[in-house]
Amino acid sequence: MVDKNQVQGGAKEIGGKIKEAAGKLVGNDRLEAEGMADQAEGKTQKNYGKVKDAMKDEVGLKKH
Repeated sequence: MVDKNQVQGGAKEIGGKIKEAAGKLVGNDRLEAEGMADQAEGKTQKNYGKVKDAMKDEVGLKKH
């Protein structure tokens, strides 16, 4: 099962890639940096979701 944090983090990561590319395209260093920050935030959120999901699975397995 996919945790909502995985989905939201993935979306934020993709948005960050788009923002970074747009910043590079127009020569806007701030926009590019914001995109890189969004990507890092998205990856962190996505990984949090993976860990949370794995813990739910682990706890669920022990209940049976």
